[in-house]
Amino acid sequence: MFLRLIGVNYRQRIGQFGEMLAKKYLVKHGYKIIATNVKNSYQEIDIIAQKQLWFVFIEVKTRTSMNLGSADMAMTSQKVSHLKKAISNYIDINKIDENYIRLDLISVDIKRFEKVAKIKHYKDII
Repeated sequence: MFLRLIGVNYRQRIGQFGEMLAKKYLVKHGYKIIATNVKNSYQEIDIIAQKQLWFVFIEVKTRTSMNLGSADMAMTSQKVSHLKKAISNYIDINKIDENYIRLDLISVDIKRFEKVAKIKHYKDII
């Protein structure tokens, strides 16, 4: 079920596959997907979703090997700092109440040979 895209390298395909699984997970849990892969000068926001009054900005980390640690370990303080700037920019442009936003992390650890993915959803990580 891996995506086959021309001009996209292996890491990008894995990332896109993880984002697809994350979107399915979110929809299943009552989130409405607003946007994906929103780029600005600071960072790309993987998924923007809404659940009730909350606008949820979601970073997705995907791993197929534990050599570099699990997917959730890939969220660095620098990444969080860049995401904060990107989110701030997005809410300013779109006139979103900052009292109703949060940043979540979804980690996707894929076991390729067993063909299973373990998804963890960390809410409000900052």
